[in-house]
Amino acid sequence: MSERLTDAVRAILAAPNFAHFATLRADGTPHVSVTWLDTDGDLIRINSAVGRVKDRNVRRDPRVAVSVALADDAYETVTIDARVESFVTGAEADAHIDALSRAYTGKPWNAVAGQERVIYLLRPERIIHHSA
Repeated sequence: MSERLTDAVRAILAAPNFAHFATLRADGTPHVSVTWLDTDGDLIRINSAVGRVKDRNVRRDPRVAVSVALADDAYETVTIDARVESFVTGAEADAHIDALSRAYTGKPWNAVAGQERVIYLLRPERIIHHSA
């Protein structure tokens, strides 16, 4: 069952707050990486490169978790259990990583030759928002 993002949670995910993205390895152990993210309606968008560990993990098992703490108040957090609903590659994924780079660093993305970008569209199943 999916859960809708509240306006407060959507604002946290739309701001340049770093996220910890947890995926499951083949042996069931977690793999966590720091990433950028944003939202599209009630979906969470995370961008990566095809072939990375997290990419292989989510293609095998779509169950993931995301944890975000506000950059200026680490006591306000959002934790989300989700499923990767779909994948987007090509020009849309390239434009997305550039938009994320500009939001998080203020600079355009430096494309890596031969790297294929992918957007994971996550459907939240459980959302926990803690504020101080």
